[in-house]
Amino acid sequence: MKDNVRALAAEFKKFLSTRQEDDLTPAAFTQAAAHVSEPARTHAETEQQDHLTIEFARASKKQTSSHCSATLSTVTQETAEKEQNGALNESFSQETATTMSKAEKQALLDQIAEEIKACHRCPLGATRLNAVPGEGNPNATLMFIGEGPGFDEDHKGRPFIGRAGQLLDKMIAAMGLKREDVFIGNIAKCHPMVNPENPEAHGNDRAPNAGEIAVCRKFIERQIAAISPKYVVALGGVAAKALISDTNSLGALRGKFHLLHLDSVELKKPVKIIATYHPAALLRNPNWKKDAWADLQMVMAEMGLKRPQG
Repeated sequence: MKDNVRALAAEFKKFLSTRQEDDLTPAAFTQAAAHVSEPARTHAETEQQDHLTIEFARASKKQTSSHCSATLSTVTQETAEKEQNGALNESFSQETATTMSKAEKQALLDQIAEEIKACHRCPLGATRLNAVPGEGNPNATLMFIGEGPGFDEDHKGRPFIGRAGQLLDKMIAAMGLKREDVFIGNIAKCHPMVNPENPEAHGNDRAPNAGEIAVCRKFIERQIAAISPKYVVALGGVAAKALISDTNSLGALRGKFHLLHLDSVELKKPVKIIATYHPAALLRNPNWKKDAWADLQMVMAEMGLKRPQG
């Protein structure tokens, strides 16, 4: 069974590697499914979708500790996309973002949010109840980024508002901050479901797959560019691997700072990112809370924060 799943993953990865991001439309996903050999697909379809992890090609690592002075600019929007989403064709540097007023940053984030709500470029756009762009302080020094919305978020259109979100609020408060002080978002902006035909079912969550991340990641990257934070906390292995550009396990990635690596923008100023456990994982395994708190304390030390008394 595992060999069949690996065969499916390898063929799907090969298919995606030959496609540009703009080719990843719903029709392309159907074509990808048809491209995969029938025996591998027949066996793999018996597996839960969230048990299949497909690594996908990243842009070459142009950023290293000695190359953080690269120019940051947003990817030029295609004319067709502008017509479809009403998106403005904007380019700006990270340095420019730091000089923008809070109102200007908020206007830019609002524009990105509208594009997200209008996006149907992958199958998640057809099954979601609400897109979940993200929310928070446009001038945030710190961003929290998870993998994708769940049941509660899909129903309300806001990030991290379920049980995991309530725990995240407590984690933020323990750092001496409020939810309004930071920006909270996800790599995927729509709810990935095991059974898309039943969005009202609880426990219907799964991690976004490689194709969905490839289509959607430009949105979180543009949000990062607009906010220009100094620190990012990646919540869970999916977000950590996508943003750190490292396929190691979460256990190997957490406990230290990395440089943030983006595909659609290049950073002129370094942004430090640290990986820790997703709040949902902490609810399942409270023994990990001690390690998660140690990760957050590293961020607090960098930011000069002290835990509130009492």
